Amino acid sequence: MGSALRIWALGAVFAWLCGAVALAQDLAPPAPAVLVADEIEVTSDRRLIARGNVEAFQGTTRITAQAIEYNPNTGGLTITGPITMMDGEGITILASQAELSQDLQNGLLTGARLVLNDQLQLAAVQMNRVGGRYTQLYKTAVTSCRICEDDPRPPLWQIRAERIIHDQQEQQLYFDKAQVRVRGIPIFYLPRLRLPDPTLDRANGFLIPEIRSSNLLGTGIKVPYFIKLGDHRDLTLTPYISNRTETLEFRYRQAFKRGRIAFEGAGSNDDLRPNNNRGYLFGVGEFDLGGDFRLQFDVELTSDDAYLSTYGYSDKDRLDSEIRVSRTRRDSYVRFGFIKTKTLRDDEDNDLLPSNIVEAVYEHRFFPAVIGGEFRIGAEARAYRRRSSEPLDLNADGVADGRDVSRVNVEADWRHTFYAGGLEVSTLLGVAADAFHIDQDSVFDGSEAEVTPQGAVTLRYPMARTDSSGARQVLEPTMQVAWVGGDGLNIPNEESTRPDFDEGNLLSLSRFPGPDRRERGWAVAFGATWARFDPDGWNANLTVGQIIREEAQVDFSPSSGLTGTTSDFLLAGQLKFDGGLSITGRSIFNESFDVSRAEFRSAWKNDRLDLGGSYVWLADDIVLDRPEAINELTFDGSFKIDNFWTANLDMRYDLTEGRAATARAGVAYTNECVTIAASLTRRFADSTTVEPSTNLGFTVSLRGFSANTGAETQVRTCTKQAK
Repeated sequence: MGSALRIWALGAVFAWLCGAVALAQDLAPPAPAVLVADEIEVTSDRRLIARGNVEAFQGTTRITAQAIEYNPNTGGLTITGPITMMDGEGITILASQAELSQDLQNGLLTGARLVLNDQLQLAAVQMNRVGGRYTQLYKTAVTSCRICEDDPRPPLWQIRAERIIHDQQEQQLYFDKAQVRVRGIPIFYLPRLRLPDPTLDRANGFLIPEIRSSNLLGTGIKVPYFIKLGDHRDLTLTPYISNRTETLEFRYRQAFKRGRIAFEGAGSNDDLRPNNNRGYLFGVGEFDLGGDFRLQFDVELTSDDAYLSTYGYSDKDRLDSEIRVSRTRRDSYVRFGFIKTKTLRDDEDNDLLPSNIVEAVYEHRFFPAVIGGEFRIGAEARAYRRRSSEPLDLNADGVADGRDVSRVNVEADWRHTFYAGGLEVSTLLGVAADAFHIDQDSVFDGSEAEVTPQGAVTLRYPMARTDSSGARQVLEPTMQVAWVGGDGLNIPNEESTRPDFDEGNLLSLSRFPGPDRRERGWAVAFGATWARFDPDGWNANLTVGQIIREEAQVDFSPSSGLTGTTSDFLLAGQLKFDGGLSITGRSIFNESFDVSRAEFRSAWKNDRLDLGGSYVWLADDIVLDRPEAINELTFDGSFKIDNFWTANLDMRYDLTEGRAATARAGVAYTNECVTIAASLTRRFADSTTVEPSTNLGFTVSLRGFSANTGAETQVRTCTKQAK
């Protein structure tokens, strides 16, 4: 009798064992069940009794017990525990004794515990199954905290209720006379309460509230309410009420067969601007149009310049709304778009900035078999329109008030690379055609056009070796000789106002960011790159370079490092260590080591610490409207104090002014049953529209009443106390 007996296809008697603990009504006919027990007996009155380590399987359903007895006269089942029933879909029932119907649709369980999605535990004195859909639990304690037998303390939180009904079909929990307790101490009482069970992904109901305190908006609370509008769309409404504002936030999302959209926004009535309705609207969308074409859009609107900053919705000081249609393939790219911009900065006037932009871009490449190499052709059309329609003279800032610009640029070139020994030789021959039309400008009004031939030869000689430590080192000296013809057009500088010099454009024909300016004449760029690769050690790369020209380029700003016939030196590099430390930097300096630009970023990450810091130095430049140097230090980091506590801090400090610009700090506690987070944000604004602000935030989330987000959480362990 000690050997296990396996009985396949037990027929109608054990067909009930396979339903998902028989918690659903409309099921397809089950497959044959498998029963495993130490002993199986059929008595003279046809009772079937299985004893000793009883296990029943079918599909994902599994039931274990000490004994199961089936009475054919009543069709009832008597199950002796400890009993475990698992449906394989996140529902587990534990009990000491059970009296159930043959199909498990109805019955009584004592000493029962219902576990949902391995998160939420519902312990009851008695549990009733009704109709295979409802589970009624009496005198119940609910928690998602781990309970240790050797710990006499009550769980961190629990909900006590006289009765709880679990509706499996609707995936809802209904509480009667619910009492919320923290460490056993009653906090508040609710006569009725409805919560989703953790197997439900989306359901109507309240989300995690947040308490917020602001020196501008006072102390208030945000209470989001989620509304399921269907399987593919939802709406979240969040009232934000304080002593100084009444705000309603919203978020709408919808998924389509070939795309999706999402909008968020808010409307406010506050004491900061009485009798003025304030608000904002942000939205994004993406659709597949077929033929590899995609439609994308984003919307950014606000009622006033200070609203986003005051309410903490965004740090942006320039907004752009865009709609575009694009297609990206291996050898071609097409884009059509319209952009609407708005500035929130004090020193900028929206009437004088290009606020409406229309663009079209086409790029294609070929690989002609006759001559070899690669042939590229590109075309771009763009038009800028300002709100101002007055053709005024140059104003105090040197910008024509209402200037509108349209341009068309076409460029074609042939590229070919060949090798001579260890020398790599890359050639480029091309031509560019530029046409500009300018309106409402008393200085530049009219049309300009030019055809520009250009060419370049680039030489590289890579050398590699493996050092004594096994790391691979590569040294690559590089030189480029380039020529760009033409005299240049007499047009305003619209797009090339912020030229940059870095390792990415050291070998470019032009370092201007836009096609309204081109470098002209002969130029020689030379430099070298060194790199070290070691999978088990430290890695590094370093680039140094300089440019020498036939003639100076007058349109480069003094701080760009590109003025005169000889540019400043470029030095850029990165260093990574096996322990998680990385350092990245770039600097531009002249022969006297006067630095015009310096940028450094350092980061260090391990199991408990994640730190990052940046330093930026930009020399003063009147041409770029920068009368003082920018000297800033930023820091961001998080520290895992222990398995449950995490602290974070980030700050931006202005070394020139000697004060912080922004600072944020926060601390969070997370375990298997609760998440508690507190944050402090300080903005040191000196704008006339944006006031300095301090915000405090506090949230408490009881885990277990929502779908599993997949985020890793630390579960407390139970340790037996020494006797």
